[in-house]
Formats: sequence, C-alpha cells, structure tokens
Amino acid sequence: MTAGGPLLKVRDLCVRYGKVEALRGVGLEVGHGRIAAVIGPNGAGKTTLLSAIAGLLPCAAGEIALDGVPIAGAPVEENVARGMALVPETRELFAQMTVLDNLELGAFPLRRAGRRRMGELLGEVFAIFPRLEERRRQAAGTLSGGERQMLALGRALMSRPRLLLLDEPSLGLAPLVVREILEVVVELRRRGVSILLVEQNARAALEIADVAFVIETGEVILSGPAAGLAADPRVVESYLGLGSGGGRPPGGAG
Repeated sequence: MTAGGPLLKVRDLCVRYGKVEALRGVGLEVGHGRIAAVIGPNGAGKTTLLSAIAGLLPCAAGEIALDGVPIAGAPVEENVARGMALVPETRELFAQMTVLDNLELGAFPLRRAGRRRMGELLGEVFAIFPRLEERRRQAAGTLSGGERQMLALGRALMSRPRLLLLDEPSLGLAPLVVREILEVVVELRRRGVSILLVEQNARAALEIADVAFVIETGEVILSGPAAGLAADPRVVESYLGLGSGGGRPPGGAG
C-alpha cells in the first residue's frame, strides 16, 4: 500500500504481563522481501514481540503497521487475511491428522478459492518441501523433528503470506536440518516473502538476515545491517564468541 515504505513497522511497542513490562519502547522494521532477525538471551521478550505483532497479545502502547495499515489490537484472523502468518516455536501441529490435512488447514483463509487453487498451493509447498509430498498421507505426529518444522512452515505458506513470523525454527534440530530449514527461509526471501526471524542461533540468523535487532530485557539495544552486527564486538562477545556454539543454546521462550 505504501510505496517504498517497509512492509512491517513497529514503533514504541510496550507489552505488559500484569505489572511486569515485557517489552518497552520496541521499534523495528521489515522491508519488502527482506529478512529481519531478532536475537537475544532467553527471556528477553523475543517471543512476546512476535505474539504481539501477530495479534495474540494485547499491546499496552505503541504502533504496529502492516504495509502502512495500523494493526495493533487487530485479531489474529484479520492479520492472517492481510497476509501475515506465524510459525510458533511449538509448531502446534495436529498430530493425529495427516500431513495433507494439516497443510489444507493452513489454507483456511483461502477456503473460498476452490479445489483448483488448493491444488496450486499444495504444489508450491511440495516444490519447496518434497519430503512432505512423500509423507502426505502420514500422521503429523509420526514425523521427525525436522519434518514437523517443514510441515509447520508449509502450513503457514498455504495462506500465501506476505510476512512470515518465525519463532525459533532451528529449535531442537540437528545442524544439517537447521541448515536445510534456513536455506528454505532464504529461498522464501527470493520469492518475495518478508520474514521476521526470532532465533537463538545468532550466528546462523545473522548469516542469512539483511538487518538484525538485539533485544535484552525487553528493549532493543542494538540494530543495523546484519553483517555489521555480526562484526560488532558486543555481539561477538555475547552471542558469537568461541565456545558459544554459534549462539546461546536453544531453550525456552525468549
């Protein structure tokens, strides 16, 4: 809607849990067809940030705009209809349902598009994740961890999002699978999808992101081009130093 402006703009965002202020004055932007990474320690407010943007948490103050349209306080369903999709850390798949059924549920906002359109969407997802096509009749609960993450991503893509919110996509996955998932994230950027990536693996996140934001204790303390932050001594010492394992160990919600 806004020529030349960012797809997502967050300004002075504050979120509270009772009297506890989880986010204070947070601001960030995600450009069209860009990856923005959010890194920081556990408990810093990273997951809270994604939840507030998606509409899962109320904002105490601040502004959130998607393509120039204010969406702070809008329900999740409206944000999905506007082109936003969240892949939560927990993945939230329907374990007893098949891979195909889980994917088709992701296209629920487009339910009036018809079976032909559904087939086109499935074809696009299967082109990105051939393994899901191989397991389309398999129950989601029987998939490996990497396959479940692929399914969670694929289900989100079924709604044809312009903005994808990814919460810890590498959590609990083997290094080779992490590389595969992040390669998909890069491919989605190439296809024009904008991505806000929350990731404990700071090294991996900074390698693929265009811009990055460091959150500590609910505030953005550093931001800028990802390559610049990867060379910043403060980031190197806290998140990329020797013995850090390429970022702090994956853990609970941030």
